[in-house]
Order: sequence, then C-alpha cells, then structure tokens
Amino acid sequence: MHLFDLQEGEKGIIVKIKGTGAFRRRLMEMGFVAGQIVTVIKKAPLKDPVEYNVMGYNVSIRNEEAKHIEISRPEDLSHVFENSGTQSNGSYAAELLKAEEILQKKEINIVLVGNPNAGKTTLFNIASGSRERVGNYGGVTVSAKEGTFYHKGYKFNIIDLPGTYSITAYSPEEIFVRNYIIDKHPDIVVNVLDGSNLERNLYLTTQLIDMDIRVVVALNMYDELQQKKDELDHEKLGKLLGIPFVPTVSSKKKGINELFDKILEVYTGKDKTTRHIHINYGEFTEKAINKIRDVIRIPENYDLINHISSRFLAIKLLEEDNEIVDKIDDCPNKADILLSAEKERAELGKLYKEEHIEDVITKAKYGFIAGALKETLKKGQQKRNTRAAFFDWLFTHRFWGFPIFLFFMWLMFSATFFLGEYPMEWIENGFEWLSGTLSHILPATVLTDLLVNGVISGVGGVLVFLPNILLLFLFISFMEDTGYMSRAVFIMDKIMHKIGLHGKSFIPLIMGFGCNVPAIMATRTIENKNDRLITMLINPFMSCAARLPVYVLFISAFFPNNQGNILFGIYLIGVLIAVIVALIFKRLIPKQEDTPFVMELAPFRVPTARATIRGMWGKGVEYLKKIAGIILIATIIIWGLSNYPVKKDFEKDYSVLATQIASFYAEEITPNMPVAKQDSLLAQKNNALFELELEERAEMQEYSLLGRLGHFIEPAIRPLGFDWKMGIALLSGAPAKEIIVGTMGVLYQSEVDEQANVSLVTKLQQQRYTSGPREGERVFTPLVAFTFMIFVLLYFPCVGTIVVIARESGSWKWGAFAAIYPTIIAWVVAFTIYQTGSYFLY
Repeated sequence: MHLFDLQEGEKGIIVKIKGTGAFRRRLMEMGFVAGQIVTVIKKAPLKDPVEYNVMGYNVSIRNEEAKHIEISRPEDLSHVFENSGTQSNGSYAAELLKAEEILQKKEINIVLVGNPNAGKTTLFNIASGSRERVGNYGGVTVSAKEGTFYHKGYKFNIIDLPGTYSITAYSPEEIFVRNYIIDKHPDIVVNVLDGSNLERNLYLTTQLIDMDIRVVVALNMYDELQQKKDELDHEKLGKLLGIPFVPTVSSKKKGINELFDKILEVYTGKDKTTRHIHINYGEFTEKAINKIRDVIRIPENYDLINHISSRFLAIKLLEEDNEIVDKIDDCPNKADILLSAEKERAELGKLYKEEHIEDVITKAKYGFIAGALKETLKKGQQKRNTRAAFFDWLFTHRFWGFPIFLFFMWLMFSATFFLGEYPMEWIENGFEWLSGTLSHILPATVLTDLLVNGVISGVGGVLVFLPNILLLFLFISFMEDTGYMSRAVFIMDKIMHKIGLHGKSFIPLIMGFGCNVPAIMATRTIENKNDRLITMLINPFMSCAARLPVYVLFISAFFPNNQGNILFGIYLIGVLIAVIVALIFKRLIPKQEDTPFVMELAPFRVPTARATIRGMWGKGVEYLKKIAGIILIATIIIWGLSNYPVKKDFEKDYSVLATQIASFYAEEITPNMPVAKQDSLLAQKNNALFELELEERAEMQEYSLLGRLGHFIEPAIRPLGFDWKMGIALLSGAPAKEIIVGTMGVLYQSEVDEQANVSLVTKLQQQRYTSGPREGERVFTPLVAFTFMIFVLLYFPCVGTIVVIARESGSWKWGAFAAIYPTIIAWVVAFTIYQTGSYFLY
C-alpha cells in the first residue's frame, strides 16, 4: 500500500520511495527514509495536502507525492520485532536493517534495457527460466516480456524491454522503452552492455544518467572483451559514471548471481559507487539547460518532475523531442516552457551556426564516453579473425550472396522432408496402431467413433508433422543465432527498396516463415509507418509453419519424387506474390519520407546447441499446445457436425449390397483354387467392400450439417477443382491452419475396419467422386493437390494474425482488409492454375 492510503491517526512504516532520483532525495532529506514510522496528523480542508509526523517533525506533503511512498502497516511486521523491545512510536530503522528480508517487501521491480544483440533476452531467460526467442540480430524482442527470479530471499520481477540504441523519440521501440521507464517507475534499471563494443553501447547509458534513475550495468559478453586482450577497470569506470558495473557472460551463466547481489546493494542503499552525476554538455549548452529547467521547476509542476527528471526534460526540449512536448501538456506554464526552449535553441543556433543542438549534445556524450574509457580501458593487440572475415565477405558478396541465400532456403525446405521422413513415419505408424487397437478392444459406440475417427484421426493427422515443424524452426534458429540473418538483410535491402519497402522489412518477412503473429509484431522496428503497414499486409504470404502440415501431407501423397523442390517452389510463389502485392501497394499507399537504412551487422558467433534447441523446442511446444487446445476442440466439433443429424433413409441398401458382395466372392473362391488366385479374389472383395463403405460414409456426411454447409459453398470452389470437403477444410483453417489437416483426417476417414486402417495420405489417394458427372473419378490429382496448396498458401490468414494486424496498424479496417484481399488473390491464382493445367493436361 502507499502513504496516500492512510487515514488520519493511522501509522505506516516506510518501505520505499518511487520517482526520480531528485524527488527521492528531497523526500529522504525531509525524513522519509525506509524503516521510519509515519503518522497521519491531519488533512487539509480540501483533503490535500496532508500533514505527517516523521522523525519527530511535522511535515506537509501533497497526495501526489504520498502516492510514491510505499509503506507497510506496523502490525504486518510485528513478528519481526516481538523481542526487540522497540516502542510503537519509535523508529524501526535498526530492526528493519537487521531483518533485511522484510525491508523493501522482498520484491524488486527491474527492467532490462540495452542495445539490440547485447544479450538482454539471454540474461532474461537465464534469470527467469523463460524461453523467449534469442537471436543474433536486432529486433528480436518487440514487446515487454515479464519473468521472475528469486535471489537471497528477494523476488525480482524482471521486464525485458525491446533492444534500442537510444531513448530518443526516433523509432517505436525507443519511445516504448522510454515511456515504460517513465510510467512504470522500476526500482532498478539494468543496462545490459555488449562488452566488446563499449563506446557505442555506453551512449544509451548516458541517456539513463540524464533520467536520474537507479542503474546497474551488466557488462555482458565480458569473455569477448577478454578475448580481444582488452583490459577494463570496470570498478573505476563505475565510479566515474556513478553506476556500478558487473561483468557477466549470460550465455555461459557467469556473473548472474554477482549481478543480482549488486542490484540488492543498490536497492537497499548499500552500494558506495551509486551517485548521480551530470554529464557536462559545454558551458553554453549547460546554461541553456538550466534556464529551461528553472522554468519547469515551479511548485505547480511538481507532479511532473516527481515522475521525470527536470534536467532530462530540459535536454529533450532543447533537442525538439515532440514526445516530451506531450509530457508537459498539463503544465500550467506550458507556453512559457516551450518559449524558453525555443529561445535557448535560437541562442545556441547562433553559437553553433548550422550544427543542430541534438548533434552538439550527442558529440558531448561521446566525448564524455571517450574520456571515461581513456582512463579505464586499455586496448589489446588482437589478431584479425580471418575466418569470420572470409564468411562475412562471402555471404555479402554482390554475386555469391544471393545464390548462397537461395541455397540455404532450398536446403532448409529439402532437409525438412529428408530428415523428417523417418520420425514422421514412426509417429504415423504409432497412430495407425493405436487407432486399430482401440477399434478392436472398444465396443462399437458413438464414443468409440468419436475417439478413433474424431480425436485420433484429427489430432493424430496434425501431430504426425511435428518433426517437420521442429526441423524448420531448427534451421531458422541456427541462421538467426549465427548472425547470418543480418547479412541476409544487408544483401536484400536494395531489392526491398525497389519494391517500396525498407531493408528492415526483410527480418519480419523471414520470421513469417515461422509464425506470422510475432513476425508482424516485429515490424515495430520499422520507423516509417507506411513501410510498417505494407510489411504487415504482405507478411501472411510468407507461408507460416502452421501451413507446413498441409504441404507435407499433399506433397507426400502426390509428389513423392520431388518433395523438397515442390515445397521450395510453394514458398517461393508466396514470396513472389508478396513482391507483386508490395509493388501495387507502393503505388496505392502514399509514400512517406524514406528513413535511412541503419542496421548493426552482428558479429558471427558459433551458437550454443542449448540456445538453438531452446529456440526450436519453444516453437514446438507452442505447436503442441495448439494441438492440445484449439485443434482438439476443432476436430471434435468437425466430427460432430459431420455425423449429425444421422441419416436413416439411404439411396441404397448398403447392408444388402455388402451381403451380395460377400456371397459373390464366397461362390467364386473354391477350396481347390490356387492360393495366389484366392488372395487376389480376397483383395478384390475387400476393395469392393471398402469402396461401398466409403460411398455409404459419403452419403452420411453429405446429409450432415457439415455436408450441407459444404455443398452451399461448393459452387464457389468447384472452378478450382475442389469438392465440398475441401471447402470445409479451408473454412476450418480460420482459427489455425493446422486444423485443415485435422479436418481432412475426420472427413476422409472411413468406418473402423482393419482394411481401412490406413494413413491419411493413402485415404486421399483413394478418394473418388461417388455421384455427379465426375462419379468414379479421383477427387485428388497432382494438379488439384498443387492448386489446393497454393490456395492454402494465399488465402486469409488465421484469426490471430488478423487480430494482430488490426492492433499493430491501429485500425480494424486493416485487419478486415488483410482477411479479404488475400482470399480474392488466392481464388484468382488457384483458378488460373487449375483451369490452365486442366486445359493442357486433360
């Protein structure tokens, strides 16, 4: 609870004070120190301000300030002082310092901030036990991730914020990080630095110093600094900056405990390094900052400066930061503040002439950093990594770069089939065995049919593709972890620019091969709004892993000799359609001012098997959760809709026909007949009964609710070569594309019979039309299968993707548009492929 919550006459023990450093110091100077008892004396007639007694003095503060002071009631901590002899009206400071596990409520809120690729998310994963994606390129974390860590009796609430090079209002992630720190008031900000690139990383640190907040630096990748033979006096550097530095190697779990020990010291006020310093921006700039600051620091604006450092506000107003202008909207003297900032900018403009004040401040920051490193860092003599340099040259070569990239893509999709074939077959055989076993041991009831032909056929049909999914994510994780992905962006920027996009659009598009939802969220790193919007709208054409089971099913059934090439071709078609659509959008959506292409080329690193497998398995777990949740529910619903209402009056008497078939073959098969002939006739008999069974099942399904819906939409998909069952399967893919396979597993299954216990691949190959002008013809041909896969590739994305497009674009109209226009494109492309193919092939 907070001091604000106490009523007249009530007491509380101060636990901690939130807000900026200056605000905390002012309150502490007035006696509001952790461990002190505060008593509410009285409230003003208008309930604000309030008079308190602390340390024997009566002090008046406003409610807004009281909301920043966390307290505990004395009775909540009475067990700590049972034998202390402390009087109820005294100070608990000594006892609280002895009982450190009670002080500060044992709960500390920290946020991780740092440059992209500095190792924040790795540190977060190790500390919190989470499995957030880690990549060797910028833009992996695109939203705040929350986790917890317990250390020495304290609970650490850890927030992993997006990687950012600064907290200037330049890009969405910069604004997000800055606003999070300002609005959430974390107890400690952990600034994660890449130890191998200190000068660039410390720029963000200087901005955190300006904010006057409590910071601890995690000097990450310290092993790389040592490998370069550099010598850093990190303790002296910490004293110069007023911030403690702790060397860490997150990937090897080194320095983590020491880091949290240091956070505890800073939090409890025991660290002797922590102090607030002012970075000197030069005589004239400092005078300008102080003049603006004086205009801000009036009593009426204390609510604002309790949240945000007045010096930080003055600096940002001097830099013409529009986001900060919005922060002073409620200031009664807003006009005076803006006038003062404009006046000081004009004065500095005369002194620095054509140089922008933001450049002056930036140069001063880097000058400060250079001076600090000159005193603390001794560069070593390191041999150039010729191997890394060679790969960097090869992968970004103007001629070899593109073929190598395409080869990696082809290899990824080919290996998905080649390596996944055997485990896929094992899982498939396992489900076939399970289905057959349950069919024999369970009575022939509705529940048995639901279990075997609903749950097992549906869920099993999807689960069998888990090895392919894992292999796809394994390749993507490996390319990300090595640093190759940033090289791919480098060589693709020119092409992306030609189609009206930014080079940074390439990473979200590649991420779309895994899942479109996080890929669309990753567009937050794109500064230009129109580039972001176009990237979001074409991202669903990057075939996500959820569609992969459909491709594997049909390619295994109808293209067994060219599996890798067909799969690569499908993904390539998606990319080509995305390019064409982007070119169209480029002309339809007005182009904003282009943003410069600035991206860090992360150093090549050998990824740890643990990190790569964790990235792969994390996605695999998400896939399994889908199967256990939405896909299981969807297959049960599909089973119910395909079996009810039950048809009683059939066009044929199937039981009589089955008896006739059995009688016919009983007469044909004689005891003296050769064994081979008997086996041949038995096989013909079983096939005839199986075909009759499929015909009966088809008539039952056509009478069901699902069949009626399927026939209703069939006229729209018949020109594409699809039957009503394929139409239902496509509709079922709205929640998640994996459900398409599960739906087919239900719709194309047969009655439980030992002879019918075959894989879904075989079932699709055996399907024939049972009525109409195409009676007796195969439902699926290679042409129909290819057309169906292309339609699945292009038509509306899953509901989750539509929702995230609406959210990220800020309008549901774009979400609706993202559902409609791809479906129109899918129909046109599929119609063209099927009709053209039918003309030439049949």
